[in-house]
Amino acid sequence: MIVTDTQGQPARPRDILIFANGEPNDGDMVQQVIHSTHQPIIAAADGGARIAQHYGFTPDIIIGDMDSLRADELEEFAAAGVHIEQHSIHKNETDLELVFLWGAKQVALGIATPRFRVIGAVGDRLDQVLSNVYLMAIPALKGIDVRMIAGRQETWLAMPGITTFEGAEGDTVSLIPLNGTVRGVRTENLYYPLHDEDLLFGPARGVSNVMNGSRAAVHVREGVLLIVHTIGRA
Repeated sequence: MIVTDTQGQPARPRDILIFANGEPNDGDMVQQVIHSTHQPIIAAADGGARIAQHYGFTPDIIIGDMDSLRADELEEFAAAGVHIEQHSIHKNETDLELVFLWGAKQVALGIATPRFRVIGAVGDRLDQVLSNVYLMAIPALKGIDVRMIAGRQETWLAMPGITTFEGAEGDTVSLIPLNGTVRGVRTENLYYPLHDEDLLFGPARGVSNVMNGSRAAVHVREGVLLIVHTIGRA
């Protein structure tokens, strides 16, 4: 990856826009992300390269075992200057996990910002969707703001500490425990407040809250919450 600009000066770190091999799932949130991400590095997980093309992007890099792209497609991408990082089909990681690991290295090198946005991570395989959600918890992504985008939704993991996010009054927000009881949850600017309370794994108490304004926050003392932010009422 080029790390200098046209004058030979160190290039400013860029966000990474990742395309996974699911469905395009276009929508308001997807369009917001595409239009607000300035000159991103485009990384595709195998067949996610087609999703990138769907949105008018040519990947900078394609990573995976290449079982979802035809040989002629790979040749076309290579001829266009796309870097192709091919892995064995017998690998332990999914293609998206390999992209995340690669992206974390770019952050460590100062090439990328710690801001990843993932499009195409939701498809018709529930096992893959759940796996993609859990990938956001891998140790390599610690300190990196990773959000999966589909339709009019964004989703990310809230670890212990405070998570702030922006939207609009009336937007829907769901808080879903992932690894057992999530303790000490406190919310700011949500219609149904939580005051240092626990959310249990199983019950749906945290689903379908509503933003009271353009900014909200969630505090977590212990555990991992999946936050799903939907534009408008879900």
